[in-house]
Amino acid sequence: MAPVAFFIFSLLTHFVVLHSTEEGELHNKRCLPIPCNENVSKIQFPFKSQTQPRECGLFTVNCSDQARPRIQLKEEGYWHELESISPTNTIFIDDKELQQRLKTGSCNDQFFNDLSLPSPSPVFDELFAYNLTLVNCNTTTPTLPISYLNYHCTKATTNYTTWFDDSLSSLPPSCSTIQIPRDTNLPPPSPPSPPSLPSFTTKFDLRLQVSKECKQCFDRKGECRLDDKGKFKCSFGEKGQLGLKLGLGIGLGCPVLLAVCLFLLWRYKQKRAASNFLSRNISSQPHTNSDIQGGVSYFGIPVFTYTELEEATYHFDSEKELGDGGFGTVYYGKLKDGREVAVKRLYKHNYKRVEQFMNEIEILTRLRHPNLVSLYGCTSCRSRDLLLVYEYIPNGTVAGHLHGERADPGALTWPIRMSIAIETANALSYLHASEIVHRDVKTTNILLDKKFCVKVADFGLSRLFPMDVTHVSTAPQGTPGYVDPEYHQCYQLTSKSDVYSFGVVLIELISSMPAVDICRHRHEINLANLAVSKIQKGLFNELVDQRLGFESDDEVRRMVIAVAELAFQCLQLYNDMRPTMCEVLEALKTIESGNDVPDNLNQHLIMPG
Repeated sequence: MAPVAFFIFSLLTHFVVLHSTEEGELHNKRCLPIPCNENVSKIQFPFKSQTQPRECGLFTVNCSDQARPRIQLKEEGYWHELESISPTNTIFIDDKELQQRLKTGSCNDQFFNDLSLPSPSPVFDELFAYNLTLVNCNTTTPTLPISYLNYHCTKATTNYTTWFDDSLSSLPPSCSTIQIPRDTNLPPPSPPSPPSLPSFTTKFDLRLQVSKECKQCFDRKGECRLDDKGKFKCSFGEKGQLGLKLGLGIGLGCPVLLAVCLFLLWRYKQKRAASNFLSRNISSQPHTNSDIQGGVSYFGIPVFTYTELEEATYHFDSEKELGDGGFGTVYYGKLKDGREVAVKRLYKHNYKRVEQFMNEIEILTRLRHPNLVSLYGCTSCRSRDLLLVYEYIPNGTVAGHLHGERADPGALTWPIRMSIAIETANALSYLHASEIVHRDVKTTNILLDKKFCVKVADFGLSRLFPMDVTHVSTAPQGTPGYVDPEYHQCYQLTSKSDVYSFGVVLIELISSMPAVDICRHRHEINLANLAVSKIQKGLFNELVDQRLGFESDDEVRRMVIAVAELAFQCLQLYNDMRPTMCEVLEALKTIESGNDVPDNLNQHLIMPG
């Protein structure tokens, strides 16, 4: 009976399978990746083109004008000028038209609707570190105990106000919230002062991370939707339901046979479950040496197989080594899709390697900044080796160019060094605003691309640092020559610990000397000690690399001395005497512009001498 029943059941369900296969092939053809331009190499899920059906993506890209592609962040919403899309689904927006409207002070209702970011939902999370939450209320709403944004909105029919409290439960029913991108170069507003129009920006990056359920829904040829209660649902539409209806129709025509088949299937599953239970009890140990397959993700980033990365690095060929740090060796690699990558292989003998591995993944997936290295993916934590995959930065490290294998007299001119200082300070300022302390700031962790633009790397030692605490008590870690002496003595980590390390970086940039050199005099082995002594005595000519034009160019001399004095402030023994990274960044930009350091910054700095 069983073979006959299964044969008939298989025959009936064959129609369903056949129809499902045809629908799947049609879905795949409709949702094939579509090329756009060199910055948007292809449009694919979670993005779709205007010509593709809804189920192919969540965000529509218009590439009819390849020189100026546009993207719609909200359905039926504003079309932003799209600069590029990264492999990790980070979009870079540089909307010049909206920027022009912002400059004219045109902050009406429509402007805020056009500028607003998509809200996180069960379908996706939008990751954007710099934003402002504005509250939109009807004009009839009673005055709220918060600061109104009414600078140039005299024609607005609603009041926009900054909400500084995370608790939004007390909002009046006539109010709603919207997210607006904020300029990363400006400090966030603080109560009771509301934000000004210049604090908004139309140039920002946004990572659109699709939920696991949504990705699975797309793979099953469905469409990611929300139900009436705002919960996720996978919708297949009328065509997608046709196979199911066909199967049910045929099945209802043969109720007895269907019942028999279901009973037999139930018996089969019972036996299979018992077999699986026995198998799990026989071999329940984790596969520590197996090649874990990819296709899953940690914190939303792709997981590569060990074999894939082993092939990409030519079996971890020693000639492909890019660097060797305290926690692992970095190799050059090339993936099958053509991407050049840097693969960090964590040391097996380091007992904290899993902690460092997970810490670096968690930190980097929180961050989006042009001066921070991007994480492309990793292996499973149960893989044969723990591997992290980064974007490849081809021009080496700042240390290599200053006093290493790439050192070339005259290659790193003073303007380039000044730019490196500003971009590194910008990255660290962003980290601190994101409640993260890097804890290993040094010139070997500052990478340079072909245009000598900065990419700060290596977040294995980084720590989350809540804004409402003064310090974190932890054993000192870092690199000799860069470690904050107060942190080393008191075991208290603060954001000013990074400031001290950055002060050493500034001295390296003006002197071209390494942070530690045992060939120097015993009191000058540590570059920080050498620099403090020379600056206090005004002996800048004994500290500065003379190839920078210190003696021949008055403007270079002015800037170098100003940077040296700023570094002196960063190298103060006590952290409360050091400036913040935001203040350091402001001072560097002021020095580069040719102006004096602002009075509001001078009052925090104790100048040498």
